[in-house]
Amino acid sequence: MGAALQDDQFDAVIVGAGFAGLYMLHTLREHGFTARAFEVAGDVGGTWYWNRYPGARCDVESLEYSYSFSPELEQEWEWTERYAGQPEILRYAQHVADRFDLRRDIRFDTRVQSAVFDDATTGWTITTRDHDGNERATHSQFLIMAVGCLSSTNLPEFPGRDSFAGASYHTGTWPHEGVDFTGKRVAVIGTGSSAVQSIPVMAEQAAHLTVFQRTATYTVPAHNRPLGPDEVAEVKANYRALRAANRQMSGGFGAWFPRGDGSAAEADPAERDADFEARWNVGGFTYLGGYSDFLLNAASNETAAEFVRHKIAATVHDPETAALLMPSHVIGCKRLCFDSGYYETFNRPNVSLVDVSRQPIEEITPTGVRVGGVDYEVDDIVYATGFDAMTGSLLKINARGPAVSLQEAWEAGPRTYLGLAVHGLPNMFTISGPGSPSVLTNMITSIEQHVEWIGECLIQLRARGLRRIEATEAAQDAWVDYVNMVADMTLFPTCNSWYLGANVPGKTRVFMPLPGFPPYAEQCAAVAANDYEGFALA
Repeated sequence: MGAALQDDQFDAVIVGAGFAGLYMLHTLREHGFTARAFEVAGDVGGTWYWNRYPGARCDVESLEYSYSFSPELEQEWEWTERYAGQPEILRYAQHVADRFDLRRDIRFDTRVQSAVFDDATTGWTITTRDHDGNERATHSQFLIMAVGCLSSTNLPEFPGRDSFAGASYHTGTWPHEGVDFTGKRVAVIGTGSSAVQSIPVMAEQAAHLTVFQRTATYTVPAHNRPLGPDEVAEVKANYRALRAANRQMSGGFGAWFPRGDGSAAEADPAERDADFEARWNVGGFTYLGGYSDFLLNAASNETAAEFVRHKIAATVHDPETAALLMPSHVIGCKRLCFDSGYYETFNRPNVSLVDVSRQPIEEITPTGVRVGGVDYEVDDIVYATGFDAMTGSLLKINARGPAVSLQEAWEAGPRTYLGLAVHGLPNMFTISGPGSPSVLTNMITSIEQHVEWIGECLIQLRARGLRRIEATEAAQDAWVDYVNMVADMTLFPTCNSWYLGANVPGKTRVFMPLPGFPPYAEQCAAVAANDYEGFALA
Protein backbone atom coordinates (compact mmCIF):
# COMPACT_ATOMS: atom_id res chain seq x y z
CA MET A 1 0.00 0.00 0.00
CA GLY A 2 1.25 3.48 -0.80
CA ALA A 3 1.33 6.47 1.49
CA ALA A 4 -1.73 8.22 2.89
CA LEU A 5 -1.72 11.63 1.20
CA GLN A 6 -2.94 14.97 2.53
CA ASP A 7 -6.61 15.84 2.74
CA ASP A 8 -8.41 17.98 0.17
CA GLN A 9 -11.59 20.02 0.62
CA PHE A 10 -14.17 20.74 -2.09
CA ASP A 11 -17.76 21.83 -2.40
CA ALA A 12 -18.49 18.64 -4.33
CA VAL A 13 -16.85 15.37 -5.26
CA ILE A 14 -17.98 13.68 -8.48
CA VAL A 15 -17.47 9.95 -8.96
CA GLY A 16 -16.91 9.20 -12.64
CA ALA A 17 -15.72 11.13 -15.70
CA GLY A 18 -18.02 9.84 -18.41
CA PHE A 19 -20.61 12.08 -20.05
CA ALA A 20 -22.39 12.68 -16.72
CA GLY A 21 -19.24 13.46 -14.74
CA LEU A 22 -17.83 15.79 -17.39
CA TYR A 23 -20.98 17.89 -17.65
CA MET A 24 -21.44 17.93 -13.87
CA LEU A 25 -17.88 19.17 -13.37
CA HIS A 26 -18.31 21.85 -16.04
CA THR A 27 -21.64 22.99 -14.55
CA LEU A 28 -20.30 23.27 -11.00
CA ARG A 29 -17.25 25.22 -12.10
CA GLU A 30 -19.43 27.58 -14.16
CA HIS A 31 -21.39 28.40 -11.00
CA GLY A 32 -18.35 28.97 -8.80
CA PHE A 33 -18.28 25.68 -6.91
CA THR A 34 -15.03 23.87 -6.23
CA ALA A 35 -15.16 20.28 -7.42
CA ARG A 36 -12.99 17.23 -7.91
CA ALA A 37 -13.84 14.20 -10.04
CA PHE A 38 -12.39 10.74 -9.50
CA GLU A 39 -12.21 8.28 -12.38
CA VAL A 40 -11.02 4.67 -12.16
CA ALA A 41 -10.12 4.63 -15.87
CA GLY A 42 -7.06 6.21 -17.43
CA ASP A 43 -9.06 8.82 -19.34
CA VAL A 44 -12.51 10.32 -19.77
CA GLY A 45 -15.39 8.63 -21.62
CA GLY A 46 -16.96 6.23 -19.13
CA THR A 47 -18.64 3.33 -20.90
CA TRP A 48 -17.05 4.47 -24.17
CA TYR A 49 -13.60 4.15 -22.62
CA TRP A 50 -14.14 0.51 -21.64
CA ASN A 51 -16.44 -0.91 -24.34
CA ARG A 52 -13.98 -1.27 -27.22
CA TYR A 53 -15.27 -4.61 -28.49
CA PRO A 54 -15.42 -5.11 -32.28
CA GLY A 55 -18.34 -3.22 -33.78
CA ALA A 56 -19.12 -1.18 -30.63
CA ARG A 57 -21.51 1.57 -31.67
CA CYS A 58 -24.17 3.82 -30.16
CA ASP A 59 -27.84 3.06 -30.84
CA VAL A 60 -28.87 6.73 -30.76
CA GLU A 61 -28.00 8.77 -33.84
CA SER A 62 -24.76 10.69 -33.36
CA LEU A 63 -26.28 14.09 -34.14
CA GLU A 64 -28.55 13.54 -31.12
CA TYR A 65 -26.18 11.53 -28.88
CA SER A 66 -24.23 14.66 -28.05
CA TYR A 67 -24.30 17.53 -25.59
CA SER A 68 -26.74 20.37 -26.15
CA PHE A 69 -25.49 22.71 -23.39
CA SER A 70 -23.00 24.49 -25.68
CA PRO A 71 -24.20 25.75 -29.07
CA GLU A 72 -20.55 26.41 -29.97
CA LEU A 73 -19.60 22.81 -29.23
CA GLU A 74 -22.40 21.33 -31.32
CA GLN A 75 -21.53 23.56 -34.26
CA GLU A 76 -17.80 22.84 -34.24
CA TRP A 77 -17.86 19.06 -33.73
CA GLU A 78 -18.20 17.01 -36.94
CA TRP A 79 -19.80 13.58 -36.65
CA THR A 80 -18.88 11.27 -39.53
CA GLU A 81 -21.48 8.46 -39.27
CA ARG A 82 -25.20 8.15 -38.65
CA TYR A 83 -24.46 5.94 -35.61
CA ALA A 84 -21.09 6.81 -34.16
CA GLY A 85 -18.67 4.03 -33.33
CA GLN A 86 -16.86 3.75 -30.01
CA PRO A 87 -13.59 5.37 -31.19
CA GLU A 88 -15.41 8.46 -32.46
CA ILE A 89 -17.52 8.82 -29.32
CA LEU A 90 -14.40 8.52 -27.16
CA ARG A 91 -12.68 11.22 -29.24
CA TYR A 92 -15.73 13.42 -28.69
CA ALA A 93 -15.56 12.97 -24.90
CA GLN A 94 -11.82 13.75 -24.99
CA HIS A 95 -12.49 16.84 -27.09
CA VAL A 96 -15.08 18.06 -24.57
CA ALA A 97 -12.64 17.51 -21.69
CA ASP A 98 -9.94 19.48 -23.49
CA ARG A 99 -12.20 22.23 -24.83
CA PHE A 100 -13.55 23.07 -21.37
CA ASP A 101 -10.24 22.38 -19.57
CA LEU A 102 -11.82 19.72 -17.35
CA ARG A 103 -8.87 17.38 -16.90
CA ARG A 104 -7.17 19.56 -14.28
CA ASP A 105 -9.98 18.74 -11.84
CA ILE A 106 -10.11 14.99 -12.60
CA ARG A 107 -7.94 12.37 -10.93
CA PHE A 108 -7.61 9.38 -13.25
CA ASP A 109 -6.61 5.80 -12.38
CA THR A 110 -8.24 6.43 -9.00
CA ARG A 111 -10.90 4.26 -7.38
CA VAL A 112 -13.30 5.53 -4.71
CA GLN A 113 -13.00 3.05 -1.84
CA SER A 114 -15.61 4.48 0.51
CA ALA A 115 -17.63 7.57 1.33
CA VAL A 116 -18.88 8.45 4.83
CA PHE A 117 -21.22 11.31 5.76
CA ASP A 118 -20.61 13.19 9.01
CA ASP A 119 -23.63 14.98 10.49
CA ALA A 120 -21.41 17.20 12.62
CA THR A 121 -19.73 18.74 9.57
CA THR A 122 -22.62 18.07 7.15
CA GLY A 123 -20.11 16.72 4.72
CA TRP A 124 -18.62 13.62 3.14
CA THR A 125 -15.21 12.03 3.62
CA ILE A 126 -14.28 10.16 0.47
CA THR A 127 -11.40 7.69 0.57
CA THR A 128 -9.65 6.95 -2.73
CA ARG A 129 -6.78 4.78 -3.87
CA ASP A 130 -4.72 5.49 -6.98
CA HIS A 131 -2.95 2.96 -9.21
CA ASP A 132 0.22 3.27 -7.11
CA GLY A 133 -1.71 2.24 -4.00
CA ASN A 134 -1.72 5.70 -2.46
CA GLU A 135 -4.79 6.42 -0.36
CA ARG A 136 -6.22 9.89 0.04
CA ALA A 137 -9.03 11.35 2.10
CA THR A 138 -11.04 14.06 0.37
CA HIS A 139 -13.75 16.11 2.08
CA SER A 140 -16.73 17.65 0.33
CA GLN A 141 -20.14 18.99 1.22
CA PHE A 142 -21.80 17.09 -1.61
CA LEU A 143 -21.20 13.70 -3.20
CA ILE A 144 -22.42 13.27 -6.78
CA MET A 145 -22.50 9.77 -8.26
CA ALA A 146 -21.86 9.88 -12.01
CA VAL A 147 -20.87 6.22 -12.26
CA GLY A 148 -23.03 5.30 -15.25
CA CYS A 149 -25.83 2.79 -15.68
CA LEU A 150 -23.83 0.25 -17.70
CA SER A 151 -20.39 0.32 -16.10
CA SER A 152 -20.24 -2.69 -13.78
CA THR A 153 -19.58 -5.81 -15.87
CA ASN A 154 -21.53 -9.00 -15.18
CA LEU A 155 -19.36 -12.12 -15.42
CA PRO A 156 -21.37 -15.26 -14.60
CA GLU A 157 -19.86 -17.73 -12.13
CA PHE A 158 -19.81 -20.71 -14.47
CA PRO A 159 -18.25 -23.80 -12.85
CA GLY A 160 -14.67 -24.17 -14.02
CA ARG A 161 -14.58 -20.67 -15.51
CA ASP A 162 -11.03 -20.03 -14.30
CA SER A 163 -9.77 -23.39 -15.58
CA PHE A 164 -9.99 -22.38 -19.24
CA ALA A 165 -6.53 -22.57 -20.79
CA GLY A 166 -7.19 -20.11 -23.63
CA ALA A 167 -7.80 -16.35 -23.56
CA SER A 168 -11.03 -14.94 -22.09
CA TYR A 169 -12.52 -11.50 -22.75
CA HIS A 170 -15.56 -9.50 -21.60
CA THR A 171 -17.07 -7.08 -24.08
CA GLY A 172 -17.30 -4.44 -21.33
CA THR A 173 -13.56 -4.50 -20.52
CA TRP A 174 -12.04 -5.08 -23.94
CA PRO A 175 -8.23 -4.86 -24.33
CA HIS A 176 -7.22 -1.44 -25.63
CA GLU A 177 -4.81 -2.99 -28.11
CA GLY A 178 -7.66 -4.99 -29.65
CA VAL A 179 -7.86 -8.75 -30.27
CA ASP A 180 -7.02 -10.67 -33.44
CA PHE A 181 -9.20 -13.78 -33.82
CA THR A 182 -7.71 -14.81 -37.17
CA GLY A 183 -7.56 -18.60 -37.38
CA LYS A 184 -9.07 -19.01 -33.90
CA ARG A 185 -12.01 -21.08 -32.71
CA VAL A 186 -14.05 -18.57 -30.69
CA ALA A 187 -16.98 -18.97 -28.30
CA VAL A 188 -19.34 -16.05 -27.68
CA ILE A 189 -21.54 -16.40 -24.61
CA GLY A 190 -24.57 -14.09 -24.76
CA THR A 191 -26.70 -12.53 -27.47
CA GLY A 192 -27.49 -9.04 -26.15
CA SER A 193 -26.52 -5.75 -27.73
CA SER A 194 -22.72 -6.12 -27.51
CA ALA A 195 -22.96 -9.62 -29.01
CA VAL A 196 -25.28 -8.47 -31.80
CA GLN A 197 -22.75 -5.77 -32.73
CA SER A 198 -19.58 -7.85 -32.35
CA ILE A 199 -20.59 -11.27 -33.71
CA PRO A 200 -20.66 -10.20 -37.42
CA VAL A 201 -17.19 -8.62 -37.06
CA MET A 202 -15.66 -11.55 -35.18
CA ALA A 203 -17.16 -14.05 -37.64
CA GLU A 204 -15.19 -12.43 -40.46
CA GLN A 205 -11.93 -13.18 -38.59
CA ALA A 206 -12.46 -16.41 -36.71
CA ALA A 207 -11.83 -19.84 -38.15
CA HIS A 208 -15.05 -20.85 -36.39
CA LEU A 209 -17.44 -18.90 -34.17
CA THR A 210 -19.80 -20.71 -31.78
CA VAL A 211 -22.56 -18.56 -30.29
CA PHE A 212 -24.17 -19.72 -27.03
CA GLN A 213 -27.66 -18.23 -26.78
CA ARG A 214 -29.93 -18.34 -23.74
CA THR A 215 -32.54 -15.84 -24.95
CA ALA A 216 -33.05 -14.83 -28.57
CA THR A 217 -32.83 -11.11 -29.30
CA TYR A 218 -34.95 -8.77 -31.40
CA THR A 219 -32.67 -6.73 -33.58
CA VAL A 220 -33.46 -4.43 -36.48
CA PRO A 221 -31.03 -3.13 -39.11
CA ALA A 222 -29.04 -0.04 -38.15
CA HIS A 223 -28.45 0.94 -41.79
CA ASN A 224 -25.44 2.87 -40.59
CA ARG A 225 -23.78 5.08 -43.19
CA PRO A 226 -21.54 8.13 -43.53
CA LEU A 227 -23.28 11.44 -42.88
CA GLY A 228 -23.60 13.78 -45.84
CA PRO A 229 -22.52 17.42 -45.46
CA ASP A 230 -25.96 18.71 -46.45
CA GLU A 231 -27.86 16.72 -43.78
CA VAL A 232 -25.32 17.76 -41.12
CA ALA A 233 -25.66 21.40 -42.15
CA GLU A 234 -29.44 21.17 -41.96
CA VAL A 235 -29.37 19.73 -38.45
CA LYS A 236 -26.83 22.31 -37.28
CA ALA A 237 -28.99 25.11 -38.68
CA ASN A 238 -31.94 23.84 -36.63
CA TYR A 239 -30.16 22.35 -33.60
CA ARG A 240 -31.91 24.49 -30.98
CA ALA A 241 -35.37 23.49 -32.22
CA LEU A 242 -34.36 19.81 -32.48
CA ARG A 243 -33.01 19.76 -28.92
CA ALA A 244 -36.15 21.40 -27.56
CA ALA A 245 -38.36 18.97 -29.47
CA ASN A 246 -36.33 15.98 -28.25
CA ARG A 247 -36.92 16.99 -24.64
CA GLN A 248 -40.62 16.52 -25.35
CA MET A 249 -40.13 12.98 -26.66
CA SER A 250 -40.71 9.96 -24.45
CA GLY A 251 -37.14 8.76 -24.98
CA GLY A 252 -35.50 12.18 -25.18
CA PHE A 253 -34.64 11.78 -28.88
CA GLY A 254 -36.11 11.02 -32.29
CA ALA A 255 -38.23 14.13 -32.81
CA TRP A 256 -37.36 14.00 -36.50
CA PHE A 257 -38.78 10.46 -36.90
CA PRO A 258 -42.23 10.35 -38.47
CA ARG A 259 -44.46 9.08 -35.66
CA GLY A 260 -47.70 7.18 -36.03
CA ASP A 261 -50.67 7.05 -33.69
CA GLY A 262 -53.46 4.64 -32.95
CA SER A 263 -53.40 0.93 -32.28
CA ALA A 264 -51.38 -1.54 -34.31
CA ALA A 265 -53.84 -4.30 -33.42
CA GLU A 266 -56.70 -2.35 -35.00
CA ALA A 267 -54.83 -1.25 -38.12
CA ASP A 268 -55.38 -2.71 -41.58
CA PRO A 269 -52.86 -5.60 -41.79
CA ALA A 270 -51.60 -4.65 -45.25
CA GLU A 271 -51.10 -1.01 -44.28
CA ARG A 272 -49.46 -2.05 -41.01
CA ASP A 273 -47.00 -4.36 -42.75
CA ALA A 274 -46.19 -1.66 -45.28
CA ASP A 275 -45.41 0.70 -42.42
CA PHE A 276 -43.22 -1.94 -40.71
CA GLU A 277 -41.37 -2.52 -43.98
CA ALA A 278 -40.76 1.19 -44.54
CA ARG A 279 -39.47 1.61 -40.98
CA TRP A 280 -37.33 -1.55 -41.24
CA ASN A 281 -35.70 0.00 -44.30
CA VAL A 282 -34.99 3.22 -42.39
CA GLY A 283 -33.58 1.27 -39.44
CA GLY A 284 -33.07 2.01 -35.77
CA PHE A 285 -35.70 2.95 -33.22
CA THR A 286 -37.89 4.21 -36.05
CA TYR A 287 -39.18 0.65 -36.29
CA LEU A 288 -41.35 0.96 -33.16
CA GLY A 289 -42.60 4.45 -34.01
CA GLY A 290 -45.55 3.55 -36.22
CA TYR A 291 -48.20 3.11 -33.52
CA SER A 292 -48.55 4.46 -30.01
CA ASP A 293 -49.53 1.29 -28.14
CA PHE A 294 -46.70 -1.18 -28.78
CA LEU A 295 -45.66 -1.18 -25.11
CA LEU A 296 -49.20 -0.94 -23.76
CA ASN A 297 -51.13 -3.54 -25.75
CA ALA A 298 -49.92 -7.14 -26.06
CA ALA A 299 -51.85 -7.75 -29.29
CA SER A 300 -50.31 -4.67 -30.93
CA ASN A 301 -46.88 -5.66 -29.69
CA GLU A 302 -47.23 -9.11 -31.21
CA THR A 303 -47.75 -7.60 -34.68
CA ALA A 304 -44.34 -5.89 -34.48
CA ALA A 305 -42.72 -9.00 -33.01
CA GLU A 306 -44.14 -11.30 -35.66
CA PHE A 307 -42.87 -9.03 -38.46
CA VAL A 308 -39.33 -9.42 -37.10
CA ARG A 309 -39.76 -13.20 -36.91
CA HIS A 310 -40.80 -13.25 -40.56
CA LYS A 311 -37.65 -11.29 -41.38
CA ILE A 312 -35.52 -13.83 -39.51
CA ALA A 313 -37.16 -16.71 -41.37
CA ALA A 314 -36.56 -14.98 -44.68
CA THR A 315 -32.93 -14.16 -43.85
CA VAL A 316 -31.53 -17.26 -42.12
CA HIS A 317 -31.23 -20.21 -44.51
CA ASP A 318 -31.31 -23.07 -42.00
CA PRO A 319 -34.87 -23.41 -40.60
CA GLU A 320 -33.70 -24.85 -37.25
CA THR A 321 -31.23 -22.02 -36.71
CA ALA A 322 -33.86 -19.47 -37.75
CA ALA A 323 -36.33 -20.92 -35.25
CA LEU A 324 -33.77 -20.66 -32.43
CA LEU A 325 -33.10 -17.02 -33.34
CA MET A 326 -36.77 -16.07 -33.11
CA PRO A 327 -37.64 -14.39 -29.79
CA SER A 328 -40.97 -15.15 -28.14
CA HIS A 329 -41.08 -12.36 -25.56
CA VAL A 330 -42.49 -8.86 -25.94
CA ILE A 331 -40.53 -6.72 -28.39
CA GLY A 332 -39.19 -3.63 -26.63
CA CYS A 333 -39.42 -4.96 -23.06
CA LYS A 334 -35.67 -5.42 -23.47
CA ARG A 335 -33.77 -2.64 -25.18
CA LEU A 336 -34.15 -3.11 -28.91
CA CYS A 337 -30.85 -4.01 -30.62
CA PHE A 338 -29.58 -2.64 -33.92
CA ASP A 339 -27.31 -4.68 -36.13
CA SER A 340 -25.19 -4.71 -39.23
CA GLY A 341 -25.72 -8.16 -40.71
CA TYR A 342 -26.40 -10.08 -37.48
CA TYR A 343 -28.94 -12.60 -38.79
CA GLU A 344 -27.03 -12.96 -42.08
CA THR A 345 -23.96 -14.01 -40.08
CA PHE A 346 -25.65 -17.31 -39.18
CA ASN A 347 -25.60 -18.26 -42.87
CA ARG A 348 -21.80 -18.38 -42.78
CA PRO A 349 -20.30 -21.89 -42.79
CA ASN A 350 -17.94 -20.92 -39.94
CA VAL A 351 -20.73 -19.85 -37.51
CA SER A 352 -22.86 -22.15 -35.36
CA LEU A 353 -25.56 -21.47 -32.78
CA VAL A 354 -25.96 -23.45 -29.54
CA ASP A 355 -29.19 -23.10 -27.55
CA VAL A 356 -28.56 -22.98 -23.79
CA SER A 357 -32.10 -22.06 -22.74
CA ARG A 358 -33.17 -25.62 -21.96
CA GLN A 359 -29.74 -27.07 -21.24
CA PRO A 360 -27.64 -24.34 -19.60
CA ILE A 361 -23.88 -24.20 -19.80
CA GLU A 362 -22.70 -26.95 -17.43
CA GLU A 363 -19.15 -25.76 -17.06
CA ILE A 364 -16.20 -24.10 -18.66
CA THR A 365 -13.51 -26.73 -19.22
CA PRO A 366 -9.78 -26.18 -19.86
CA THR A 367 -10.51 -26.61 -23.58
CA GLY A 368 -13.88 -24.93 -24.02
CA VAL A 369 -17.57 -24.97 -23.10
CA ARG A 370 -19.67 -27.99 -22.06
CA VAL A 371 -23.42 -28.02 -22.75
CA GLY A 372 -25.65 -31.09 -22.41
CA GLY A 373 -22.64 -33.33 -22.07
CA VAL A 374 -21.17 -32.05 -25.35
CA ASP A 375 -17.77 -30.34 -25.27
CA TYR A 376 -17.28 -27.42 -27.65
CA GLU A 377 -13.53 -26.94 -27.98
CA VAL A 378 -12.43 -23.36 -28.53
CA ASP A 379 -9.27 -21.26 -28.35
CA ASP A 380 -10.86 -18.06 -26.97
CA ILE A 381 -14.03 -17.23 -25.02
CA VAL A 382 -15.85 -13.89 -25.31
CA TYR A 383 -18.29 -13.14 -22.49
CA ALA A 384 -20.97 -10.84 -23.93
CA THR A 385 -22.90 -11.16 -20.66
CA GLY A 386 -23.72 -7.52 -20.02
CA PHE A 387 -23.73 -5.49 -16.84
CA ASP A 388 -24.99 -5.30 -13.30
CA ALA A 389 -27.02 -2.39 -14.61
CA MET A 390 -27.97 0.83 -12.82
CA THR A 391 -27.01 -0.27 -9.29
CA GLY A 392 -23.80 -2.31 -9.65
CA SER A 393 -21.30 0.54 -9.65
CA LEU A 394 -23.21 2.51 -7.01
CA LEU A 395 -23.21 -0.42 -4.60
CA LYS A 396 -19.50 -1.05 -5.09
CA ILE A 397 -18.84 2.29 -3.43
CA ASN A 398 -19.28 1.85 0.29
CA ALA A 399 -21.39 5.00 0.79
CA ARG A 400 -22.62 5.37 4.36
CA GLY A 401 -24.99 7.95 5.83
CA PRO A 402 -25.43 8.76 9.53
CA ALA A 403 -27.50 5.64 10.23
CA VAL A 404 -27.53 3.50 7.09
CA SER A 405 -25.31 2.46 4.18
CA LEU A 406 -26.47 2.40 0.58
CA GLN A 407 -26.17 -1.40 0.63
CA GLU A 408 -28.49 -1.55 3.64
CA ALA A 409 -30.91 1.00 2.20
CA TRP A 410 -31.15 -1.05 -1.01
CA GLU A 411 -31.17 -4.50 0.54
CA ALA A 412 -34.63 -5.21 -0.91
CA GLY A 413 -33.88 -3.44 -4.19
CA PRO A 414 -33.07 0.16 -5.16
CA ARG A 415 -35.23 2.88 -3.65
CA THR A 416 -34.77 6.53 -4.58
CA TYR A 417 -36.62 9.81 -4.73
CA LEU A 418 -36.78 10.98 -8.36
CA GLY A 419 -33.80 8.73 -9.15
CA LEU A 420 -31.77 11.64 -7.77
CA ALA A 421 -31.47 11.02 -4.03
CA VAL A 422 -31.68 8.27 -1.42
CA HIS A 423 -33.24 8.65 2.03
CA GLY A 424 -30.60 8.15 4.71
CA LEU A 425 -27.73 9.49 2.58
CA PRO A 426 -27.86 13.30 2.83
CA ASN A 427 -26.10 15.55 0.31
CA MET A 428 -25.68 12.67 -2.13
CA PHE A 429 -27.07 12.80 -5.67
CA THR A 430 -27.26 10.03 -8.26
CA ILE A 431 -27.18 11.07 -11.91
CA SER A 432 -29.59 8.88 -13.92
CA GLY A 433 -30.17 6.66 -10.91
CA PRO A 434 -32.84 3.95 -10.62
CA GLY A 435 -36.28 5.50 -10.53
CA SER A 436 -35.49 7.94 -13.36
CA PRO A 437 -35.92 7.45 -17.14
CA SER A 438 -32.17 6.91 -17.70
CA VAL A 439 -31.68 3.78 -19.86
CA LEU A 440 -35.10 4.16 -21.53
CA THR A 441 -33.86 7.41 -23.07
CA ASN A 442 -31.08 9.03 -25.02
CA MET A 443 -28.71 8.98 -22.04
CA ILE A 444 -27.25 12.41 -22.75
CA THR A 445 -30.70 14.03 -22.64
CA SER A 446 -31.33 12.43 -19.24
CA ILE A 447 -27.85 13.32 -18.02
CA GLU A 448 -28.23 16.99 -18.95
CA GLN A 449 -31.61 17.23 -17.22
CA HIS A 450 -30.20 15.69 -14.02
CA VAL A 451 -27.00 17.73 -14.01
CA GLU A 452 -28.91 20.97 -14.53
CA TRP A 453 -31.36 20.08 -11.74
CA ILE A 454 -28.54 19.26 -9.30
CA GLY A 455 -26.62 22.39 -10.26
CA GLU A 456 -29.63 24.64 -9.66
CA CYS A 457 -30.35 22.85 -6.37
CA LEU A 458 -26.83 23.57 -5.10
CA ILE A 459 -27.13 27.20 -6.18
CA GLN A 460 -30.39 27.56 -4.20
CA LEU A 461 -28.93 25.91 -1.11
CA ARG A 462 -25.89 28.20 -1.22
CA ALA A 463 -28.04 31.30 -1.67
CA ARG A 464 -30.13 30.38 1.38
CA GLY A 465 -27.22 29.37 3.57
CA LEU A 466 -28.41 25.76 3.77
CA ARG A 467 -25.87 22.95 4.13
CA ARG A 468 -27.95 19.77 4.17
CA ILE A 469 -30.53 18.19 1.86
CA GLU A 470 -32.03 14.72 2.20
CA ALA A 471 -34.96 12.92 0.60
CA THR A 472 -37.67 12.14 3.13
CA GLU A 473 -38.72 8.55 3.62
CA ALA A 474 -42.34 9.37 2.81
CA ALA A 475 -41.44 11.07 -0.47
CA GLN A 476 -39.17 8.18 -1.44
CA ASP A 477 -41.86 5.57 -0.65
CA ALA A 478 -44.40 7.49 -2.70
CA TRP A 479 -41.96 7.80 -5.60
CA VAL A 480 -41.16 4.08 -5.63
CA ASP A 481 -44.89 3.32 -5.67
CA TYR A 482 -45.35 5.76 -8.55
CA VAL A 483 -42.53 4.20 -10.63
CA ASN A 484 -43.98 0.74 -10.07
CA MET A 485 -47.45 1.94 -11.02
CA VAL A 486 -46.23 3.48 -14.28
CA ALA A 487 -44.18 0.39 -15.15
CA ASP A 488 -47.15 -1.90 -14.43
CA MET A 489 -49.24 0.04 -16.96
CA THR A 490 -46.79 -1.09 -19.65
CA LEU A 491 -45.45 -4.38 -21.01
CA PHE A 492 -41.92 -3.62 -19.73
CA PRO A 493 -42.06 -5.88 -16.65
CA THR A 494 -43.27 -8.89 -18.64
CA CYS A 495 -39.84 -10.25 -19.54
CA ASN A 496 -36.63 -11.03 -17.70
CA SER A 497 -34.50 -8.05 -18.67
CA TRP A 498 -31.58 -6.21 -17.13
CA TYR A 499 -34.07 -3.38 -16.52
CA LEU A 500 -35.30 -5.71 -13.74
CA GLY A 501 -31.85 -6.96 -12.78
CA ALA A 502 -32.86 -10.43 -14.02
CA ASN A 503 -29.49 -11.03 -15.69
CA VAL A 504 -27.62 -11.04 -12.34
CA PRO A 505 -28.16 -14.10 -10.14
CA GLY A 506 -29.48 -13.18 -6.70
CA LYS A 507 -30.27 -9.57 -7.59
CA THR A 508 -33.65 -8.41 -6.27
CA ARG A 509 -36.02 -7.93 -9.17
CA VAL A 510 -37.27 -4.36 -9.30
CA PHE A 511 -38.13 -2.49 -12.50
CA MET A 512 -35.53 0.26 -12.23
CA PRO A 513 -36.09 2.87 -14.96
CA LEU A 514 -39.17 5.10 -15.26
CA PRO A 515 -40.90 5.19 -18.68
CA GLY A 516 -41.68 8.68 -20.00
CA PHE A 517 -39.09 11.46 -20.03
CA PRO A 518 -41.22 14.64 -20.43
CA PRO A 519 -43.60 14.01 -17.48
CA TYR A 520 -40.61 13.06 -15.35
CA ALA A 521 -38.73 16.27 -16.17
CA GLU A 522 -41.88 18.27 -15.34
CA GLN A 523 -42.16 16.51 -11.96
CA CYS A 524 -38.54 17.31 -11.14
CA ALA A 525 -39.11 20.96 -12.04
CA ALA A 526 -42.25 21.06 -9.88
CA VAL A 527 -40.37 19.61 -6.90
CA ALA A 528 -37.75 22.36 -7.18
CA ALA A 529 -40.37 25.07 -7.68
CA ASN A 530 -42.22 23.89 -4.55
CA ASP A 531 -39.20 24.57 -2.32
CA TYR A 532 -37.74 21.10 -2.96
CA GLU A 533 -40.85 19.29 -1.89
CA GLY A 534 -40.06 15.84 -0.53
CA PHE A 535 -36.62 16.91 0.70
CA ALA A 536 -35.66 17.92 4.23
CA LEU A 537 -33.47 21.05 4.11
CA ALA A 538 -31.32 22.22 7.01
